Amino acid sequence: MKCKVTVNKNTLFTEEGVSLYSALVPRGFGGACGGHGKCGKCKVKASGALSALTQKERDLLTNDEIESGVRLACMTYIEGDCDISYEEAGASQIRTDGDLREYVLSPSFVKYGAAIDIGTTTIALRLYDSAGNLISGQSCLNPQRSFGADVISRMEAALKGEAAAIAASIRNGVNELIKKAARGAGIDPHDIDGAVIAGNTAMLYLLTGEDVEPLTHAPFAAKRLFGCNVPASDIGLDAISENAVIYFPPCISAFIGADTTAAICSAGMYEAGGITMLTDIGTNNEIVLNDKGSFYACSTAAGPAFEGAGISCGMSGGDGAVDKVYLKDGKYRVRVIGDKAPAGICGSGIVDAVACMLDTEDLDETGYLEEDITLDENVTLTQKDIRAIQLAKGAVHAGIVTLLKTSGVKIEEVDTLYIAGGFGSYLDKENAAKIGLIPAELKDRITVTGNAALSGASLLLLSLPLRSECEAAVKKIKTVQLASNPLFVSEYAEAMLF
Repeated sequence: MKCKVTVNKNTLFTEEGVSLYSALVPRGFGGACGGHGKCGKCKVKASGALSALTQKERDLLTNDEIESGVRLACMTYIEGDCDISYEEAGASQIRTDGDLREYVLSPSFVKYGAAIDIGTTTIALRLYDSAGNLISGQSCLNPQRSFGADVISRMEAALKGEAAAIAASIRNGVNELIKKAARGAGIDPHDIDGAVIAGNTAMLYLLTGEDVEPLTHAPFAAKRLFGCNVPASDIGLDAISENAVIYFPPCISAFIGADTTAAICSAGMYEAGGITMLTDIGTNNEIVLNDKGSFYACSTAAGPAFEGAGISCGMSGGDGAVDKVYLKDGKYRVRVIGDKAPAGICGSGIVDAVACMLDTEDLDETGYLEEDITLDENVTLTQKDIRAIQLAKGAVHAGIVTLLKTSGVKIEEVDTLYIAGGFGSYLDKENAAKIGLIPAELKDRITVTGNAALSGASLLLLSLPLRSECEAAVKKIKTVQLASNPLFVSEYAEAMLF
């Protein structure tokens, strides 16, 4: 039986017995766990013909929420006509800026070209003309979040038969972003005849329809590492010219993707002398070391804590997110994106909050929290949150130290630590060092590069000679495995402390 479902005053029709989560996914709705009943974040207000409240929902919702009609979408099933409302994702702080280093202009397109970075959380795009002028920049949340906040959840969904739907969602997202950028520039999107798409290995697999199964278990051997051109039609990008060619930069390994390659290009690491490092702190943290021309790289599974997932009040860096926490007169104070009432806390705010909690001694060096800490209205950090943060920051710190020790480089010899990505752009380096996210010895050698993956993709779009140089550099990189590395295990245990 078809049921009438009113969603934020819009009407849709769906079959009886479908979960609210499944009905809302086409609208871009999603929860951190991809609808598996683990995170408790797919909250909606619902009334009408719906399944009864489950005990698990009662455990995850407060009494006030239950009384006001809040339900968890993944545990609530449609039994007839109903009414649903929820707060749709607002504008996020997605970085599309970032200066380009000097390059030789030799574009891979004739009229217009698009540089695209597909991140786990967001998609960012820049549009250029053939003279190398930036004519538009756009960004949006990655629509794949409906299938889970992290890469693992999405790969699991793909293996359970959702691969085509996941690919369609990201392709549609990229197509819409291209159209939006073209409108902003006042051009016909079909005049875009070239593009570069960067992303981690899993994101590119999910976009192109590659089987992700080899990426889900040891020995994690990627069957395809890209570094190739494909027709736009092959991957369903019909918003641009049918003759457009898409370039995918090479991935380094199963867990070090084309986004890292592009970031290396953006920083000019393979051209610089001395000793430099680059890290992109996210769910999967990639680290690259250039020791005077000898390259090493590793990746650590930091988890999604610094992207807001897995944290009780966590959220991405959009309107309503606490992005900065500080102490005033011994009390916690917050800054909120968009000057709105706080709805949650994002990665940079989490780092600040933990640093402040160490200052007030609400938190000890072992990570013990005597009681939950309320930072502001609707924003509280719990002991469980602190443990997730410890796991994340410990992995990043241990990865940096292990890579240095493996290569024989002393930490004081590092000239520059490039921090790439949106999270890094808003990170307070003093607080990052205080909580042990990065080694304290490196805090004064940090250079924030913004969205280095997008800047690198832009360079690879605008300069064909750089492509050759970049591909040659990637072949020299030695990948350091950390999973069973006793040095990493030892460093990780130590780095868990604050």
